[in-house]
Amino acid sequence: MSIRVLKLEVAAQIAAGEVVERPASVVKELIENSLDAGATQIVVEVKGGGLELIRVVDNGAGIPAADVETAFARHATSKITSARDLDHIHTLGFRGEALPSIASVSHLELVTRSADEVAGTRLELRHGSVTRREAASRPVGTTVVVTRLFQNVPARLKFMKSAATENGRISALVSRYSLAYPSIRFSLTIDGRASFSSPGTGDLKEALAAVYGPETAESMLVVRGEWDGVGKVSGFAGPPSVSRAQRGYITLFVNHRSIQDRRLTYAVEEAYQGLLMVGRRPVAVLELTLPPEEVDVNVHPAKNEVRFRREREVFGLVQKAVREALVESAPVPRAGIEASFTGGPASPRTPLASDLVGWARRPRADASEENAAPIMGPMKALPVLRVVGQVNNTYIVAEGPDGMYLVDQHAAHERVLFEKVLKERKERGVQAQGMLTPATVELTPLQEEGLGPLESLLQEYGFAFEAFGDRTYLLRAVPATLSDRSPGRAFVDILDSMLDAKGDDPQEATIAAVIACHSAVRAGDTLGQEEMEGLIRSLESADNPHTCPHGRPTLVHLSSSLLEREFGRR
Repeated sequence: MSIRVLKLEVAAQIAAGEVVERPASVVKELIENSLDAGATQIVVEVKGGGLELIRVVDNGAGIPAADVETAFARHATSKITSARDLDHIHTLGFRGEALPSIASVSHLELVTRSADEVAGTRLELRHGSVTRREAASRPVGTTVVVTRLFQNVPARLKFMKSAATENGRISALVSRYSLAYPSIRFSLTIDGRASFSSPGTGDLKEALAAVYGPETAESMLVVRGEWDGVGKVSGFAGPPSVSRAQRGYITLFVNHRSIQDRRLTYAVEEAYQGLLMVGRRPVAVLELTLPPEEVDVNVHPAKNEVRFRREREVFGLVQKAVREALVESAPVPRAGIEASFTGGPASPRTPLASDLVGWARRPRADASEENAAPIMGPMKALPVLRVVGQVNNTYIVAEGPDGMYLVDQHAAHERVLFEKVLKERKERGVQAQGMLTPATVELTPLQEEGLGPLESLLQEYGFAFEAFGDRTYLLRAVPATLSDRSPGRAFVDILDSMLDAKGDDPQEATIAAVIACHSAVRAGDTLGQEEMEGLIRSLESADNPHTCPHGRPTLVHLSSSLLEREFGRR
């Protein structure tokens, strides 16, 4: 096969694929250009999930008329001049690919004016080619309008999600930048509806309130840390009582650049080790300030990832700063909290139902692996169990035909309620209960965008709600099992879980699992004899009594032979 040089339009579309993955990628690049231009106000408008229209308006420095067409040339940039500048990047955009990449897969109009010019300039492009240039009236700044995105690359359109999903990605993006730049006023309009605005006062607490609501913002803990005068971390982290069902609420910035970094996310989660319930994730907004030479931002075409020269030190800085913020605010003695933080590798994953097919083995210090006794065996149905008592107000101790059973009361109750909710909906609909006092729920922009398509399904599960101001809703009815719990938190967790679910995850199971989790008894709840017996009887009749809806085991079996061996009776 002969080697050939690609045509310019083909090469442009390949480059665009690296930079412009979806509509949110376009919004990201345009916002970063506005920020680098010194804008203090950035207005974003989208329609049809961004495929029909993206408009970004700023009051930045603008582009001089002589440079307008050059801005759409490959590798053109005002941010760097030599290879040495790559070690000292102080701007957000520098690769010289964003504008030409966007223009190559869309119809694009740019109207701009710099401060020393009387009139502005309008430039129109179709799939990368200039079709019109003329003088235009405009205040100092830049407006970019993108329409018909990906219309000339139909294969890309096949991979786009629904308009609601793409809108949600854009909402989350604008929200993140409002947290990174609290002194800049951002506003977002989606399909003609005002979706989000930040105050732009420079107060991060006020920006947090705009994104997460005043109540969450007020509860956030101040995070500050320094690393030998080299770098520092600042921001806010939520106390354990403020948590979510997905990782998307850990927002990280490096020198005001929004990044995705698994190790830093893990560092934040490690700081909460032992403080959060299983399946809960922290809320945090953290800014790392490092010398440019300590960070390589030129490792990803879309600039979403960075590489740290001293990764271990940066990881430790973030983990220690968040941990100290939690410790200082903890209502329990410091020593107890300190002891709960364990460095090193992550704890083993939660066993899944598929892991329980064979015997699980527990290693013993004084025995070879062959003599290690089985703890849990495969069981298709539970035998009849006799409740003996409760341990640590968490585990129910029961006796069965072949030994002892330890039942996790929360996991077991989750399984029972999960199957009950699904059965109710299938047979007669989930029973709803009106609330004497409606619960007020504040949503993030991403949650609100995801709410629309889910409204009818949520109603089928017993939720009744109505809009009550800017991204605020009143819960008037909830599933009956939630009547004595936190309905607002359950409602938000359902939205998070649905937004985080994979395409093949059943929506009904996701909602039922969250309802069950919030309705079930907790670890630490004291149960009476009748309550324990009732729970065990319900678990015995469950279709799948061995795991909770999230895959955690509900019980552990200690066989009679194991007990005899451990006590030296055989």
